[in-house]
Amino acid sequence: MADPPAIVKSIVRLPCLDHTGVMRIPVMLILVALLGACQPMSIYYRAGVSVAKAEDDKLNCEVAALKDAPVATQIRREPSVFVPPRQICNAAGVCTVRGGYWLPGRTYTVDVNASLRGRLVDRCMAQKGYQPVSIPPCPQSVADAAPGGATRTLPTLTPSSCVIRNPDGSFLIVNRG
Repeated sequence: MADPPAIVKSIVRLPCLDHTGVMRIPVMLILVALLGACQPMSIYYRAGVSVAKAEDDKLNCEVAALKDAPVATQIRREPSVFVPPRQICNAAGVCTVRGGYWLPGRTYTVDVNASLRGRLVDRCMAQKGYQPVSIPPCPQSVADAAPGGATRTLPTLTPSSCVIRNPDGSFLIVNRG
């Protein structure tokens, strides 16, 4: 390739390493994690069922779906892109033409059965009496006033229900008055 190393370096990067070679966490990853706490929580819901039973039922449905629609990974590649030749001129007006070059397409994998597996899990959970719901996060004032702990049994949801996510992955569903 006749292009300068800067172009190559702009294509080939070592993410998450600083100039000393020490691993660092990208700021975007931290922001995504923090914003995740502000997103609604989607769960399979059936009033009066213990959280442990709901998780067990979901796991059983996922295992059954995996048997019926196993992982079917396909390797795919985006098309290559041709960067055309370009003219570069210096301050004296002397111009040279740099040759064009190809950038290879990104290679990635796709599980073609993932969507089918999701539908099978949805159907299995519906047959067990669950429905998918999305519960909004509680405002900070409600979270501050709520007792600590985690929901053990799924309560009856109301339009004012909200959820507090705990750092350990558990959650507390609050029915605001």
